[in-house]
Amino acid sequence: MKKAKQITTTEEKVSRRNFLKAAAVTAGAAATMGFPAVVKAQGPINMRWQSTWPTKDIFHEYALDFAKKINDMTGGDLKIEVLPAGAVVPAFGLLEAVSKGTLDGGHGVFVYHYGKQHVLSLWGSGPGYGMDANMMLAWHKYGGGKALLVKAYAAIGANVVSFPYGPMATQPLGWFKKPITKADDFKGMKFRTVGISIDLFTGMGAAVVAMPGGEIVPALDRGLLDGAEFNNASSDRLLGFPDVSKVCMLQSYHQNAETFEVLFNKTKFDALPDKMKAIIENGIEAASSDMWWKSCDRYSIDYIEMQTKDKVKFYKTPDSILQKQLEIFDEVVKKKSAESPLFKEIVESQIAFARRAVSWDMDTNVGRRMAYNHYFAPKRAPAKAPAKKG
Repeated sequence: MKKAKQITTTEEKVSRRNFLKAAAVTAGAAATMGFPAVVKAQGPINMRWQSTWPTKDIFHEYALDFAKKINDMTGGDLKIEVLPAGAVVPAFGLLEAVSKGTLDGGHGVFVYHYGKQHVLSLWGSGPGYGMDANMMLAWHKYGGGKALLVKAYAAIGANVVSFPYGPMATQPLGWFKKPITKADDFKGMKFRTVGISIDLFTGMGAAVVAMPGGEIVPALDRGLLDGAEFNNASSDRLLGFPDVSKVCMLQSYHQNAETFEVLFNKTKFDALPDKMKAIIENGIEAASSDMWWKSCDRYSIDYIEMQTKDKVKFYKTPDSILQKQLEIFDEVVKKKSAESPLFKEIVESQIAFARRAVSWDMDTNVGRRMAYNHYFAPKRAPAKAPAKKG
């Protein structure tokens, strides 16, 4: 039996063409209405970073914590890899490497750029005019610091975007061979510090040496230093300070309000999608809070263990030394303000903010020592009445 021959009429051809045209219009309309379109997927943006800290320092851990938060919040669209200090450049070479694009970004502190731009130290060194580190961050965001920081980097032609974050507790005066009892004890001392604290301790008579954190303990061990400051109980313990000294002086004005810095190469940062920039900026603030919470936990543990296990003796810095620091810092600021209009502008901005913020803080927040003593100070048994005679 023969198959019927298929016949396609002119009318059927026209009808088929009209159907295909209608289908194409419908597909276009669907895309316009927001139906998902098939787009070729792009890979993640990879960034190579470096911290200014040795792998074992808790500061490098903070850098890794920051990177993980951003990586997680972007859903893997941005992947930041953080290397330790020296992996690509020395700790003090971070700013130049990020500016040139040798690194896409970095994690460090402003005082490490002191040799390139002195005004950056005002985001970390000195008494902060009574501000603590959280207040310093408040000044930066709401008191004019953000615009001044942009101006500071532009003045040296740095191709970077900088984000202060991570408030630090007041740093110890330092580690010494014996307790420091008076300001004159610094005269002739080979002492390690950084930033504008170099000028402060020089004014106290010390022979100051600036070096990154990872180099301090070996220098103390070899007798190249008589004393040194770094930062906190956990970092100091991990870096090995208790192995070379058993005396640590607590409280100082040389770095009373320091913060960390997250640094991006500006060209790389500007090329990011706006949504990713927003995630980064908000993620930095989230990392800032988390860092402070972690520091409260870890530092308090290591503070106790250095006393119980490492047999370190902690002493409060005498008020006479603290007062001397304030007086010398005033002299340093006066000199540098005369040399640099930008330095003067930043100082005036900080003073204006600190005058009202610190006053509000001191008047509003209750002191902690009374409550601490009430709950935790050793309780003495009441004295017994003397026995009656006879």
